[in-house]
Amino acid sequence: MRATAAATAALCLAWALALVLAYPHARNGPGMTPPKLPGASHGSRCGAETPNDTDTLRRCADDGAFDAVTLDEKGRMLFFKGDEVWKGLHGGPEPINATWPELGSGPVDAAFRIHHQDSPEHDSLYLLQGEQVWAYADGKLRSGYPRAIGDEFKGVPGHLDSAVECHVEECQAEGVIFFKGTHAYWYDLSTGQLKERAWTQVGNCSAMLRWLERYYCFQGLRFLRFHPLTGDVPRHYPLDARDYFICCPGRGHGYAARQNATLYALMDRCSGMPLQAFTSDDKGRLYAFRQSYYFRLDSQRDGWHAWPIKHTWAGLEGEVDAAFTWENLTYFIQGAQVSIYREDRSHAPVQGYPKRLQDELGIPGADAAFICPGSTLLYVIRGARGWGARAGRARARGGGMGTRTPGSH
Repeated sequence: MRATAAATAALCLAWALALVLAYPHARNGPGMTPPKLPGASHGSRCGAETPNDTDTLRRCADDGAFDAVTLDEKGRMLFFKGDEVWKGLHGGPEPINATWPELGSGPVDAAFRIHHQDSPEHDSLYLLQGEQVWAYADGKLRSGYPRAIGDEFKGVPGHLDSAVECHVEECQAEGVIFFKGTHAYWYDLSTGQLKERAWTQVGNCSAMLRWLERYYCFQGLRFLRFHPLTGDVPRHYPLDARDYFICCPGRGHGYAARQNATLYALMDRCSGMPLQAFTSDDKGRLYAFRQSYYFRLDSQRDGWHAWPIKHTWAGLEGEVDAAFTWENLTYFIQGAQVSIYREDRSHAPVQGYPKRLQDELGIPGADAAFICPGSTLLYVIRGARGWGARAGRARARGGGMGTRTPGSH
């Protein structure tokens, strides 16, 4: 029996390592593509522009606010301004009608990408102008477009200021957020219902963007990050988009990091600096943890970024020793304690945690932990020893594992 358990654990560990190693870890390894970084962030290579380059001056000018910002179907960031569009971080603009000839001239009022998780072949880029909306798939205008905005999204007014898609993981339903002046509207794509949001902290968005599960409202060259359900804005906003989303020489919130080799290595996923923990949740999101930061490893289409752990899992401070996800609950082991968060409720913490790991799992600590797909058996590794813990039903509070069966394998 013990030999069988050991074999199962080894098989699961091999599966976990294969999953992790499937993602490129070398910056220029054979057959590997350098990671995309759509934001002007840590490690982003902004090209060979000089401060006197005409296109750079236009992109980074004090009056360089954009009419709309979105990602296209391939994960490339698009910046619309007047009759032109910038594709990606650097280089010059091109006429909007060179890519979307049916649209004619600009400006574009709003732009967003609707991603259908169950049917990615139906992903579409929506461009809104005046009273009409155009929908493109793989660069081609979809049949039946353009249409009136009110026909496509019942009750939504025309001449909008901005719009952004909202995914079920963050908004509890698939929908679109629209802004017109100080008025915010939520449109449910499945029910066709339209509701106005009474938000006080966010408004007058000239452009909006969803990037890597985060939502941004641009107010000219300044931007806010906001919660798509509540409209709450974290402290320290607004910030300048030229330090985060646009490549400008000598600027960028990663500029200081690039001057500090240790800090740069910490935030660069390809630096070779050790990663302390990995976990994948029930929605297929794969996370890697390094000190107080984490990376999404399944976001290769839309780019890479190092985020502070506490930005996503509120209250989780410091280094993560091990992590695993089971039944929409993610367990974080830090030293002798464990914290639990609900992945189906925007990473909300489970009440009553953190708790002592010994009380929760019957073990003093962990270097690694994982559960095989479709299994209820948790494997915990510490040093040269391993434990198996049968995952029982979650307690009424939403946390807690069931029968604990520590043993050496």
